[in-house]
Amino acid sequence: MKTTGNTIFISGGSAGIGLAIAKKLSDAGNKIIINGRNKERLEKAQTELKDAIAIQGDLSIESDRIRIAEELKTNYPDVNIIVNNAGSAFAYLLSETAGAHEKAMIEMNTNYFAIIHFTELMLSHLLDREAAAVVNVSSIAVYGSHKLLPTYGASKAALHSYTTALRKTYEEQQNLQVYEVYPPLVNTDFSAEIGGAAGIAPSEVADELIIGLEGNLFDIPVGETKVYANAIGEAMSKLAQA
Repeated sequence: MKTTGNTIFISGGSAGIGLAIAKKLSDAGNKIIINGRNKERLEKAQTELKDAIAIQGDLSIESDRIRIAEELKTNYPDVNIIVNNAGSAFAYLLSETAGAHEKAMIEMNTNYFAIIHFTELMLSHLLDREAAAVVNVSSIAVYGSHKLLPTYGASKAALHSYTTALRKTYEEQQNLQVYEVYPPLVNTDFSAEIGGAAGIAPSEVADELIIGLEGNLFDIPVGETKVYANAIGEAMSKLAQA
């Protein structure tokens, strides 16, 4: 996938991993459209990017998803890459917090159902482009849960399953590529509750994404996640040889 001359929509692009991706891809010569819920944070992010467009809205809300998709297709028809980065997570202990099902519903809606719907809304448009991509940002949590994030991992595992199916569905469609990025703990406000200050810089995730796009590496583990990905890869290779 070429990494310059694209028009790229990035959800959750006003801070953290999303903003880091926006900066790297903007510097590489792409037109960037960022999305976020908070108007002030979006405006601040715009000052850190060159000629970026901002679309405010909450993609976890169906009406906002539909509005944003229509705005992209109507006003920015050159959009050929969508980065589904916006996410939700609750840090808590199942033994100490009531309402786990409510938190799980929010995480599943934002991290899974909303992404499926938004991608569905954009898919026919992307398929009409000469070269297009869907990039889903999942997590190291795909490989196992953490007691402080008891329901978050399931939402990201579900996203991983969907992403794999989407890739297999369109693997013969040469103009559409489907990528998945697996960040470990990253130093962002999003992860502050679970010790994010000890995590890697968001720019490292953005760097790995660009390497993945350039090399058509559809699964993009980052940092510590590479340990898990490599172990699974080796195990699968041994099974294939058996």
